Amino acid sequence: MRLRPTYFFGVYHWRERLSRIALSALLICAAAAVVRRGRRLVRLAAVAVGLGAAYRGGDAARRLLTPPPWALDRAKYDGLASVLPLDDIDRHLDVGCGSGRSLVGLAPHLPDGCTVVGLDTFDDRVILGNGPALARQNGARAGVDVSPVAGDASRLPFADGRFDAVTACRVVHDIPEDRRAAAVDELRRVCADDGVVGLLELPITPEGVDDYEAYWRRCLEDAGLRVERVTRVERPRRPGKPYVAIAATPR
Repeated sequence: MRLRPTYFFGVYHWRERLSRIALSALLICAAAAVVRRGRRLVRLAAVAVGLGAAYRGGDAARRLLTPPPWALDRAKYDGLASVLPLDDIDRHLDVGCGSGRSLVGLAPHLPDGCTVVGLDTFDDRVILGNGPALARQNGARAGVDVSPVAGDASRLPFADGRFDAVTACRVVHDIPEDRRAAAVDELRRVCADDGVVGLLELPITPEGVDDYEAYWRRCLEDAGLRVERVTRVERPRRPGKPYVAIAATPR
């Protein structure tokens, strides 16, 4: 029986969530002390505080493991790959690869011998363990030799037209609005004239914009790309709010 590879993708938003857990624990301890020594009304108030802290701490603990550090959720990457012509590419760049989830998700769709580069800021203040070594390790377990590069999506450190396929999975929405257009321009710049740009995004848009698919299409079109194919991928925990996967080619 062939065992599946074991991955570790880091713990998301760990600083914020561990802080909430620690604060909740302190409130629970303080409430317990008051319950033992305080008057009746004070004890009742302390119980209420303790229960509220327990709820908030439990919620933070649940979120700490959401998504689980080992989970891939391959369906969204399969959805993106379904609209991209990846069979014959030689050079692939994944922007915002982080600890390697998207690299692992796309790995089965890449041809043998494809050069794979993963770019990220590798900020472990957001993802515990995030770094080039973890991206390389997870890629290797998926059968991909990843070359991690630390850099900024709005100033990619690559020559024009270097890559046959450029992907950005669930990352562009995190880029501040005043730099977002520059980042999408960079996806276009480093993509070969006969290459393809693949975008996998959440239903997140600027305030006042309701149609998220139209918004992400427009971002690509404004960068000089022609949208070729679009699909949506349902999110198991967020029914009715699917990912959108878009393939676009240089005009």
